[in-house]
Amino acid sequence: MAIIVKEHRTPTLKKAEIEKKWYLVDAKDKTLGRLASEVASRLRGKHKPQFTPHMDCGDNIVIINAAQVVVTGKKSDQKNYYHHSSFPGGLRTTSYKEMSEKHPDRILLSAIKGMLPKNSLGRKMLTNVRVFAGEEHTMHAQKPEKIEI
Repeated sequence: MAIIVKEHRTPTLKKAEIEKKWYLVDAKDKTLGRLASEVASRLRGKHKPQFTPHMDCGDNIVIINAAQVVVTGKKSDQKNYYHHSSFPGGLRTTSYKEMSEKHPDRILLSAIKGMLPKNSLGRKMLTNVRVFAGEEHTMHAQKPEKIEI
């Protein structure tokens, strides 16, 4: 007598089934880490019921007013960003204040990057976010829909 066993498989998305939308996020007066974690989660697609960990199933996000993001505590005085040139003695340090004056968009991009997977999929997901320091952005053709985070 044969026993029939039903297979229960977790459904996974195929590349053709992935639907990506464009969203617009205003970073004005938002806390850096809280905003970055929510954006990273949406880039991965964890807010969707058909989330697949090994696929890029997240949405595209446009962030404006990145220069007006805030940090709590003494981070504005104490936080540093590091970059190494791969040569001996090539460690470069940039303070939060200096980075916010020169490249305010990189602050948010760096925070989001740190919350994504550290592999080729994470690097691919990072290309789905566009950060603009001011009110203006160049993604009008994609018609991003505004969401509140």
